[in-house]
Amino acid sequence: MCGIAGGSWTQRAEPLVENVLRRMTDALSHRGPDDSGLFFASSNRELAGGAALGFRRLSIIDLSGGHQPMANEDDTVWIAFNGEVYNYRELKPQLEGFGHRFRSASDTECIIHAYEQWGHDCVQHLRGMFAFAIWDDRRRALFLARDRMGQKPLVYRVAEGRLTFASELKSLLQVPGSPRVIDPLAVADFVTLQYVPHPRTMLRGYAKLPPAHWAEFSAVTGDFVVQQYWEAPYQRPHSTEATQVGDQTSLNGKKLLTSVDWKQQLRETLTESVELRMRSDVPFGAFLSGGVDSTIITGLMQQQSTQKVRTFSIGFTEKQFDERSYAREAAAKLGTDHHEFVVDPSAVEMLPKLVWHYDEPFADSSAIPTMYLSQLTRQHVSVALTGDGGDELFAGYDRYLAVDLASRIDRLPWVLRAPLTNRIWQKLPASVQQKSRLRQVKRFLAALGQSPERRYANWISIFDDARRPGLFSADFKQALNGYDPASFLLDAYGRCAESDIVHRTTCVDVETYLPCDILNKVDIASMAFSLECRSPFMDHRIVELAARIPRELKLRGRRGKRILTETFADLLPVSIQTRRKMGFGVPLDHWFRGKLRSLMVDTLLDPKSLNRGYFEPSAVRRLVEEHTTSQWDHSARLWLLLVFELWHQKFVDEVTLF
Repeated sequence: MCGIAGGSWTQRAEPLVENVLRRMTDALSHRGPDDSGLFFASSNRELAGGAALGFRRLSIIDLSGGHQPMANEDDTVWIAFNGEVYNYRELKPQLEGFGHRFRSASDTECIIHAYEQWGHDCVQHLRGMFAFAIWDDRRRALFLARDRMGQKPLVYRVAEGRLTFASELKSLLQVPGSPRVIDPLAVADFVTLQYVPHPRTMLRGYAKLPPAHWAEFSAVTGDFVVQQYWEAPYQRPHSTEATQVGDQTSLNGKKLLTSVDWKQQLRETLTESVELRMRSDVPFGAFLSGGVDSTIITGLMQQQSTQKVRTFSIGFTEKQFDERSYAREAAAKLGTDHHEFVVDPSAVEMLPKLVWHYDEPFADSSAIPTMYLSQLTRQHVSVALTGDGGDELFAGYDRYLAVDLASRIDRLPWVLRAPLTNRIWQKLPASVQQKSRLRQVKRFLAALGQSPERRYANWISIFDDARRPGLFSADFKQALNGYDPASFLLDAYGRCAESDIVHRTTCVDVETYLPCDILNKVDIASMAFSLECRSPFMDHRIVELAARIPRELKLRGRRGKRILTETFADLLPVSIQTRRKMGFGVPLDHWFRGKLRSLMVDTLLDPKSLNRGYFEPSAVRRLVEEHTTSQWDHSARLWLLLVFELWHQKFVDEVTLF
């Protein structure tokens, strides 16, 4: 795992000089503390522009070799690579058969020769998590690529005949003259989704390369192209994939698969995915929360290991956020070498680190325990396997039950639906707690009159359609010019053509929430402490299999992830098979009435913050007042506004980032 940075330019554009590239890589030192390197391809009057590649390394495979930037045999192809290609051992003999000669045992060199052999299509042969830049000296072109699921980040800027790129936005901001102008549409996205979705960034003029895309910049012409190379095989508007027939599935009308067939394929494919991710030349372990997904991954690791797998979990003093008892039970059943940490999370202490490392405002508060767990795990191992992705792929979230129930109500005759959509239900008293049962029922009923797509977007929004207009200032609403921040989700629904709304919604989450929130959260939190996290569920073969598995095998009745719990029942304690998903949270509502109150009030009600022009000052004051006096639980909204303001102070107001 590493950090990369660099750029390419045309003959007339300003090149990246050594001291600038070194500042860019220094900003990524937390991602790669073990080694660093720079490469320059100078401009040439005949061959036009040049390129520069910078690298910071966290050594995981081929510890003595693998120095980057790395070149092919004749120094005409150079690479800076962040991530892991797990099938490098299988690729190497195949590439040697084509005549390529290797000088190291690293997975990095496999990418170089794969590019030489297959060009842009090299990405189709890679299994792993990656973001890399390849300078092709013969073609005078810089090739960028990002893995299928978006586990490894890559941001870039194209301006005035020059491309710059990096693993993190803070690296790009080291380039002299880099503008820091807020994109109003990104603010609207963030306020809605709690993250800034690709390809947008919070700063205008910078972009994220989306998952499963490659890009290429020509140093001859200055042309820049971006192209998608893969998508999960859910039903698409242009495709005819699987047709469900009871407990069987017809694949293009050729073969019927029973639930037993699907379970066998799932067991074999996930077992192999775990085996690939156990390849490492440094100590490794696993995050074990005591949930279904992490327990399955840990169990498969233990079955393939000759030693006890080291597992790690974190607990809190607040009982409703503490999963340690389940993690202990799982560890005992699987026979792991279990380590648990009890922390009293200090948001005051962790907030500055969170704001710095995430580069953009990121309001998923579970980033705090994820950073604590990563920090403590790194004291023991350099690599940790995780269970990320299981909920999205196999319908594990409770909200999918709500999607299913709402779709059933949609099919009722109007005379039966009408009483449920009557606004009188909203007058019933309910707890101020956002997640209380009656509060959830009222929110569910309030959205029944909307389309399924719009309804889901509002359910998962921090500030939904009803709340956003009152938050934004008049001038800011004018700057948005009618922009709909739910469009990122609605566009994803347009690309997912599954007839079943639950399956269609999981497709949407796989393309939006999973890469932009979950995977981004884990990558940044773990790399802040130089810990590499690997997610077996994110192997594209698992994703492709999950996309084809019938929804009835995932969610049936009031239980999701059925096929997971049934396929891997031998690894799961009974209590874990039947427990409700807890989530990885922190007690924000209590914090904002206690130890975080003064920070929140001093920050959000400061005149400088209130007068930035994005939000209506009276709306912010009302949110603070209603929460601190226990009239309403606005904890998620206040956390979002607090993170945004602290990010603004650090990344926009400050002249330098160091």
